[in-house]
Amino acid sequence: MWMGKAFGWCIVVLTFATCYEVFVRYVLNNPTTWAFDMSVQMYGALLIMAGAYTLSRNGHVRGDVLYRFLPERGKASVDLVLYILFLVPGALALIWYGGNFAADSWRFKEVSWSSPARIQIYFFKTLLPVAGLLVLLQGFAEISRCIICIRTGRFPRRLHDVEETETMLVHQHEHEVEMAEEKAREKARCPTRRSPS
Repeated sequence: MWMGKAFGWCIVVLTFATCYEVFVRYVLNNPTTWAFDMSVQMYGALLIMAGAYTLSRNGHVRGDVLYRFLPERGKASVDLVLYILFLVPGALALIWYGGNFAADSWRFKEVSWSSPARIQIYFFKTLLPVAGLLVLLQGFAEISRCIICIRTGRFPRRLHDVEETETMLVHQHEHEVEMAEEKAREKARCPTRRSPS
């Protein structure tokens, strides 16, 4: 969670850099040579480093046409198999090949060939194996959650974090429905007595 939040600040840096570039380009007629490269690197860093955070929040896109109808243990079993067959090997490949890719880039002190500023990009490519490692660690956490659910029948609660508005509204609606059902049960248990007329 803390890694996702830390790299979330890339959006702020990206916003200020873009605003600065627009100002100097259109108001001062003096465009920069680095703003485009910086925006690409900030956006890329945000996307690649948010993978583990998104996995921790169960925020990745899921084709759940059949999955959503399964009981909790069934969901945990499907998730466990998919994590072991796909996520772990994919994260290991990202660590291995991303590490080699970054090592070559550091060895040559690689610069961007499409940049007029010829900025260094080897430090940016180092994020590839780091992101793979974080996804792998979160994958192990998700595998643990699946095993706990298979044993107990319930997934452990996730850490509370900022929620999307849609998710907040769904939770609010679910809470209202629960309260209405509770009132209905209470009313059924204690019917009001009518006085004889």
